Amino acid sequence: MSLFIDSLGDDDLLANLDLPPPAKKLSTAEPESSNSSTVIQQQPKINKGNCVLVNPKQRGNPLLKSIQNIPWEYDDIVPDYVVGATTCILYISLRYHNLNPDYIHGRLKQLGKMYELRVLLVQIDIQEPHNALKHLTRICLLADLTLMLAWNAEEAGKIVETYKMFENKPPDLIMERAEQFPYQKLVSALTNIKPVNKTDAMTLIQNYGTLANMINSSEEKLSLCAGLGPRKAKKLYKTFNENFLK
Repeated sequence: MSLFIDSLGDDDLLANLDLPPPAKKLSTAEPESSNSSTVIQQQPKINKGNCVLVNPKQRGNPLLKSIQNIPWEYDDIVPDYVVGATTCILYISLRYHNLNPDYIHGRLKQLGKMYELRVLLVQIDIQEPHNALKHLTRICLLADLTLMLAWNAEEAGKIVETYKMFENKPPDLIMERAEQFPYQKLVSALTNIKPVNKTDAMTLIQNYGTLANMINSSEEKLSLCAGLGPRKAKKLYKTFNENFLK
């Protein structure tokens, strides 16, 4: 099957993935006889504590040596790595992908709709990766995968490790933090005026004390602040004196 990116449209590519329909919710199985008091309930495999679960097919992968800050163990799983109750990782190198272009389609067919967060971890180990990455990116868009890139086995291992370590971290950990103090808010506002940096902002605050004093200052006086110079002073003065609304 030819997988050249320029010869396939999105519909053709999606058809080639041959993904099964969404799995039905598992229900409690009926006991074999009315006399049996045991009810067998089928449950999907879940992560074991703090361990990264590793598919035995990944045995010998150098990236495993880089998972040092969290335990891992082999387990009978469909993806290559399970790093959370709802998170899994498929791993492939570009060299292997170029040699076996059908491989990723087969893995996605096996994976189906399992897991909420599905990561395709790609190790770049060829000189010209652009065409292969373009093709894999389109597959990720169509198959609901998050694409992560690594440039060596050590970096790939750290990505797997980080996903597991941050499994239960709150989302606000990576959210932008609002400034609490007035001077922090003023520094943040001033540094939004290019090319003013934090050092320039602190210098202005030390010299003028308040934003009102800065706004009422002349361009010449602004340029006299240490490290500011005429170019930054001109930009500041123009910003302070232009209309907010046109």
